[in-house]
Amino acid sequence: MSLRSNLGRVKGLGSAKEGVGHWRLQRLTAMALVPLSLWFVLSLLCVFNDAHAEVVAWVAAPHVTVLLIALSAMLFWHLQLGLQVVIEDYVHTPWKQIAMQFLLRVGAGLGALIAIVSVLKISLALG
Repeated sequence: MSLRSNLGRVKGLGSAKEGVGHWRLQRLTAMALVPLSLWFVLSLLCVFNDAHAEVVAWVAAPHVTVLLIALSAMLFWHLQLGLQVVIEDYVHTPWKQIAMQFLLRVGAGLGALIAIVSVLKISLALG
């Protein structure tokens, strides 16, 4: 016995079987962002009044570089996952949805790439 309606069975409508995975991934990135964001804010407060050279030296520390890269990656991944759901829910024209999803992925990827390359550039310039 199926709980789907006759119309749903005929049209083949139903679960895409991807919702739970997407939901879990969004929650995992959110959980990763909590400690990373707290570390980042507290660290910025500690170096707030330091000179430019001291802040650059702080960014160049290996553990700080790794944490900044992780923060950037998680931030843009979480952003992409969240906005993907908004586009799926509120954009109903198929070609607009495809175009917006493409632009979202390109934009999030470029943002993450720029952030990571910037951190690596600072880190490797002093290393």
